[in-house]
Amino acid sequence: MRLPQEVIRAKRDGHALDGAEIEAFIAGLTDGRVTEGQAAAFAMAVFFRGLSLPERVALTRAMTRSGTVLAWDLPGPAIDKHSSGGVGDAVSLVLAPMVAACGGYVPMISGRGLGHTGGTLDKLASIPGYDSAPDLDRFRRVVREAGCAIIGQTDNLAPADRRLYAIRDVTGTVESLDLITASILSKKLAAGLDGLVMDVKTGSGAFMASLDDARGLANSIVTVANGAGLRTVALITDMDAPLATAAGNAVEVTYAIDYLTGRSREPAFHAVTLALAAEMLVLGGLSPDPDQASARLEHALASGKAAEVFARMVSALGGPADLIERADAYLPRAPVARPVHAEAGIVERVATRDVGLCVIALGGGRTRPQDSIDSAVGLTALARPGDAVGPDRPIGIVHARTDEGADRAEAALLAAYRIGAGPTMTGPAVIDRMG
Repeated sequence: MRLPQEVIRAKRDGHALDGAEIEAFIAGLTDGRVTEGQAAAFAMAVFFRGLSLPERVALTRAMTRSGTVLAWDLPGPAIDKHSSGGVGDAVSLVLAPMVAACGGYVPMISGRGLGHTGGTLDKLASIPGYDSAPDLDRFRRVVREAGCAIIGQTDNLAPADRRLYAIRDVTGTVESLDLITASILSKKLAAGLDGLVMDVKTGSGAFMASLDDARGLANSIVTVANGAGLRTVALITDMDAPLATAAGNAVEVTYAIDYLTGRSREPAFHAVTLALAAEMLVLGGLSPDPDQASARLEHALASGKAAEVFARMVSALGGPADLIERADAYLPRAPVARPVHAEAGIVERVATRDVGLCVIALGGGRTRPQDSIDSAVGLTALARPGDAVGPDRPIGIVHARTDEGADRAEAALLAAYRIGAGPTMTGPAVIDRMG
């Protein structure tokens, strides 16, 4: 068996790795025999040289088997959704309880922020007491009793991916199609799912900025997942602007609560959420087609049942039982809130990746794996393409820890927006379906 450095060298030079070599490298990553530097070098070699389909499958399976693989005994299907990452993508927070309110069970293994994108776990960490790393017994109990549980990778679930994920975040290897595929699917296969819906983002705020690249990732995930026995479909959705009008951590939890309670349901966010959740219900055999699934989901929102499920999940995982009623009392707020005004006109374009980087610069994301997150900072009231802005309508509100931080964020946000004089054409929120 080759030494780790020889595996790295082989991939660096463009040679194919066999399954046994990949298995041994991932085993070393899990038990510490492979160093952080070697893991970073491997990720960079894969980034530049790529993996064949058999290598991709072998990497996915090796990372899945690096820990416990769950099996479920539930009254309904265990189904999940995963996003390739975006800005203002709070969909998981609302989708899981919506699907659970319709009879599905959602054991969602989520991640921290990656690159310029926000992480679902970082958002949930803004909720006091919320345990995103419960033991497996508690995870199983919450899924069964509440219908959904959104947690992070525990020590038992795909531990090799958890280590590689943190390294990719700070080594410029986030955008690798091969590593994204293996990372996503190792977690989902370890979760013991009956079905998976993948949300592949495309546009200026996506890792796969071009539509062709997004289709390539969607095809990779669907092919590898179905080949591994996990029924999977993928939707390609627009990320040419922040999906929610909030980007950050606590501010996105507030946004999700407003959505679930009906205080605010913005069209693009609602369209993407409904489309993904409907595919989950169809995949799980809970609805015969997306139209009927969408009607059930709308009822779950209108009746308040989805909000009730969210509240049960938060409480069961240690958060406040009355978070929905008293969110302002629990979620942290930044001391500086500053509206940012641009010249009067129509938003023509948003450099969405730069908006995500603005949140990181405020302290809402990481530049190193060990960095802490400031849950309170972020952006709200973000304008979208086609919106009229000016003295009475800011392009967004900066929530910062200091005036100096707000100054920097204001300049960055202004630079991310292009304002014009005329109407702007916008495309559909859901672009394509594969699988």
